[in-house]
Amino acid sequence: MGNVIKVHGADVWWSEVGSGMPTVLLHPAGADSRAWGPVVDPLAAAVRVITVDRRGHGRTPDVAGPVDYDIMAADTEAFLEEVVAQPVDLVGYSDGAIVALLVALRRPDLVRKLVVIASVFHRDGWLPGVIDTDAPPPDFMADAFAEVSPHPREHFFDVSARHALMRRTEPSLTVDDLGRVTPRTLIVVGDDDEVSLEHSLAFLRGVEHSELAVIPGTSHGLVHEKPALCAAVLLDFLGADAVPTFAPMRRRPNSG
Repeated sequence: MGNVIKVHGADVWWSEVGSGMPTVLLHPAGADSRAWGPVVDPLAAAVRVITVDRRGHGRTPDVAGPVDYDIMAADTEAFLEEVVAQPVDLVGYSDGAIVALLVALRRPDLVRKLVVIASVFHRDGWLPGVIDTDAPPPDFMADAFAEVSPHPREHFFDVSARHALMRRTEPSLTVDDLGRVTPRTLIVVGDDDEVSLEHSLAFLRGVEHSELAVIPGTSHGLVHEKPALCAAVLLDFLGADAVPTFAPMRRRPNSG
């Protein structure tokens, strides 16, 4: 069962399970909140897990016109204000992490902790061939879309085309922009991800209060490939303060 709330003209579908600190999960592009399936129950044993289908994804109808990360961030901000009404732990996966990062930059009052999984702050962080392709999305993604969407299966390809156009120029944040991120941040990436490890290191170095987790033996599908390890890493970060370290080189002693 889920809920629906009107956000900027879209009937946004969302669901929640568990109790405790509100933890909002933002799914990848081309997917929907079902992408979080393997980690929802482990997380919900400790926190209040809120999943959201962004416009044109999952059970949330599409809205005519262009789409970009700013629009999706504005939708998310309005959703957080209306539904949660307190700072949340914001966890994004792939494109959802870009949205989460923008929310943290624009509205730090809404974000207690930030987690970005398998994502970039600048489009150049994707490895060659990941987004610079004219190949259509795979059929299994269109099939998954049709399982829950209020739109026919063919509409998936329209949504995908508009997102592909957006990714030709976005995101375009800089390391200086990362210096304005104030929530404590966890960067999670697979060791064989679509994101370059060098970019993840730049992400780490750009955000002052940040930590990096590289999940071994995984790709861009790390949440499905090693869900128990991913859930454990997330719960460790979300459920505890940063520990004092004995020999810090990058962080100031006892900093977040």
